[in-house]
Amino acid sequence: MGLMKERIDRIEGLKREKNAIILAHNYQRAEVQDIAEFVGDSLELARKAMETTSEIIIFCGVDFMAETAAILNPDKKVIIPDKGAICPMAQQLFADDLLVAKREHPDAEVVLYVNTLAESKALADCICTSANAQEIVKAMDAPTILFGPDHNLAYYAQKTTSKKIIPVPEHGLCPSHHQIALEDLIKAKEAHPEAKIGVHPECIPDVQDNADYIASTSGMVRICKEVEYAEFLIGTEVGLLHRLEKEAPGKKFYPISTTAVCPQMKMHTLEKIEVALEKEKPEVVVPDEIARKARRAIERMIEISK
Repeated sequence: MGLMKERIDRIEGLKREKNAIILAHNYQRAEVQDIAEFVGDSLELARKAMETTSEIIIFCGVDFMAETAAILNPDKKVIIPDKGAICPMAQQLFADDLLVAKREHPDAEVVLYVNTLAESKALADCICTSANAQEIVKAMDAPTILFGPDHNLAYYAQKTTSKKIIPVPEHGLCPSHHQIALEDLIKAKEAHPEAKIGVHPECIPDVQDNADYIASTSGMVRICKEVEYAEFLIGTEVGLLHRLEKEAPGKKFYPISTTAVCPQMKMHTLEKIEVALEKEKPEVVVPDEIARKARRAIERMIEISK
């Protein structure tokens, strides 16, 4: 604990010295969440990135999240502690593939999950997150929506609209959420029969259809705090349980699957954060033209979701 305390003290000192803020996703390591000024889901982090007056943003998440912060803050320095934190879902949809889909469906509007690369975001009409996917799709004008890259989130978005949603690619997914199988849910429910089930919309349809609640990570935090039930089965990356246990200490939380771990989210450590603050790198830089086009789609999402 002594070494960790010293490292935390140095990080806090560097933040004050450099006017820096740490933003962390709900899937980060417990100790990273604990030193962040703000912990949240993708939509909350995008909003917080726009609001901050800090000159430096240390972004503890995966690559597309740090890119989003850089797109929204062209006058600030955005640092990601480990450049290897690359979202495997974002790698499943490249700009060239999206252009092909747009040519095949010229009258469709493009709604992309925030879990995409900046080059793809630049081709979108609007971005969405797991917290607002249904709201964004319903707000679009066209009756046909190209939606990518998560097939399971497209399934969730389709539930509340009569619009035709075409997944691009056809079977895009999150490898960590794909670990959560219906068999896992059944076994967990047998072990904890009184627990309510909360799952992320990146889970497969069978898991979604057997849940009591489907929500983004921060949506799950809100639900678990507000409803009166004492036990919950949680179907998402296991890092969320740390925040749940902190913010709802009188309740019990169990992961539906202990294998639902995102290795990329766990790459950021206190040591890497300290080095990133000291050296102010690796910096996340998005080319101006791509950033300008992507910013329009992100800002449209934020405007719709106010």
